[in-house]
Amino acid sequence: MNSFLIAAIFFAALESLVLWKGWRRLEFLSKPGVMICLFLWLFSAAGLDGAMFWFGLGILFSLAGDVLLMISVDRLFLAGLIAFLAAHLCYVIGFNIPLPQVTAWSLVLAVVIGFGGARLIRRIVAPLTAQGKARLRMPILIYSLVISLMLLSAMQKLTDLTWNGGAAILVSLGALLFYASDILLAWNKFVSPIKHGRLFNIGAYHLGQIALIAGVVMQFGK
Repeated sequence: MNSFLIAAIFFAALESLVLWKGWRRLEFLSKPGVMICLFLWLFSAAGLDGAMFWFGLGILFSLAGDVLLMISVDRLFLAGLIAFLAAHLCYVIGFNIPLPQVTAWSLVLAVVIGFGGARLIRRIVAPLTAQGKARLRMPILIYSLVISLMLLSAMQKLTDLTWNGGAAILVSLGALLFYASDILLAWNKFVSPIKHGRLFNIGAYHLGQIALIAGVVMQFGK
């Protein structure tokens, strides 16, 4: 197992412990450490040419979002949202080089993700006006569209014959966990507090990023 991957898993586990114990200062080491190690793993194992450039850029935007939300999830929420929006756009581009064929599977996925996501997002944006946060409605709606496209792009690899089966499963699982982590974050912040919600949110996020990049490295590694 690659040393950078081991380090990323270590920092992800440490971050979960930090959140559980409330060791706020240590979080400034553990949380960014995950994405830094994933970037170094991607760079050393697959380089930054072609689609890898976009996955690498997506990791760096994710790192920026991590830092912003770590400083203040309230004051810097919109800035963090924009950083992660850019990260998802980079992943969408990476997954669609070259452009995949439209299949029955992709159409079914689009319908399922679209309708399922729309129901969740409707619940999330509904309380915003009453909370005095109406200005966040449009950014959240745009973000939900882009993250849905990222999930769709990743899961299309399950039937893409140019992709290794194991790699396709990993990126699909990773994208799904990433998607779930964002839903948990938004639900916990805007709809109803979830017990240990931040722990579950960050845990799903880190597992998702690790699985996604692991699949990319498996597919494109040197």
